[in-house]
Amino acid sequence: MAPRPRRAWQRMLSGRRLDLLDPTPVDIEITDIAHGLAFVARWNGQTIGDWPYSVAEHSLLVEDILVRLYPGIETRWRLAALLHDAPEYVIGDMISPVKAALGAEYGRMDERLTAAIHRRFGLPATIPSSIKVKIKAADRISARLEAVQIAGFSLAEAKRLFPLQNETILSVLHIQLRPPAEVREAFLERFRMLNEAQGGAA
Repeated sequence: MAPRPRRAWQRMLSGRRLDLLDPTPVDIEITDIAHGLAFVARWNGQTIGDWPYSVAEHSLLVEDILVRLYPGIETRWRLAALLHDAPEYVIGDMISPVKAALGAEYGRMDERLTAAIHRRFGLPATIPSSIKVKIKAADRISARLEAVQIAGFSLAEAKRLFPLQNETILSVLHIQLRPPAEVREAFLERFRMLNEAQGGAA
């Protein structure tokens, strides 16, 4: 008897059944993404405070930083920034050392999910390299801020691990922890604003 194929899908709260190995846009819902990201903790949960610092909160911060860095950037790239870690609603947030240990398969799964999510919300499956660089810059600033303000890193250690070309923006940013349900609603509100502005359909 042939071995039974391993299950590679997850039932989402919306009722969708998302295949992690072959995701399609039709099985992706923003409510599932917002809920999942609001309950996935960054830094493996090793942050100060009574609430976890979620990937949803991080995503909101990265989008905010992107606009501060590039005020005239197109709305669709702001949406791409908000969704830059969206696959983590099903595969979780893993710190860089763990990702490196897992090898290329984690990266391929992330890429497949990203492409499906982008197509679902009217973005290119793969965004231009010039935009990726901008989002990565905002992401690095967020990581530096998080490391010092909530993740227990010393300033010297954070500067070494997350070097920045310009640190001026750090002085106007502050992380405030919120309950997951509140972050989920804030994420959905930002998504709807950006999606409507670019004429997308939820």
